[in-house]
Amino acid sequence: MADTDEGFLLAVLNSTPIINGVPTDNLADPVRARAWLAASGGLGAEAELQHVLEVRRALQSVVRGERPPSVLAPALHGVTSVPSMAHGQIVWVLSVPPERELAVRAVLAWDALVKHSPGRLRPCANDECHLFLIDHSKANAARWCSMAVCGNRMKARRHYQRARNTQAD
Repeated sequence: MADTDEGFLLAVLNSTPIINGVPTDNLADPVRARAWLAASGGLGAEAELQHVLEVRRALQSVVRGERPPSVLAPALHGVTSVPSMAHGQIVWVLSVPPERELAVRAVLAWDALVKHSPGRLRPCANDECHLFLIDHSKANAARWCSMAVCGNRMKARRHYQRARNTQAD
C-alpha cells in the first residue's frame, strides 16, 4: 500500500480531534472540507463530502472495535476493478463513481493495512484523545498518537498518581 493511501486514511480518521478538551470536526465547515477533499485528489463536491463523512464514522467505529467491519460494505457497493494493459502488464483499475472515490480509497487503504499490517492501526491509548495511529515500530508497542503530546501526558499523569499514592501512605 502506498504511503499516500496510509496517510490519507489517517487524515480521514484523525479529522475529529479534541482540541483544548473540546471535540472538533475538521470537516464540519463545508467550504474548508471541500477544499480539503480537492487537495486530497477529490472533486470537492458536497456529495463527495457526505460519502467521506459516512465512511469516516464507520471506519472510526470499526477501528475502535465498536462495530464489525461489515458496516463498511455499503461504501463498496457497485465498486469494481477493471483489468487494463500498461507497459506490457495487466493492471487493475478501480471503477467507482467520482463522488465516491475518496470514500472508497479510505476503505481500501484500511483493508490493505489490516491485511498487510494487522493490529497496527489503533486508537490512541489516551481515553481523552480521539486520534488514531499506525504503529510502524518493530515491537508494535506504540500506544499514543503522539509521544510528545498524549504519551507525555499519560506518563506525567501516572507519575503524579504514584507520587500522590506514596504521600498518602
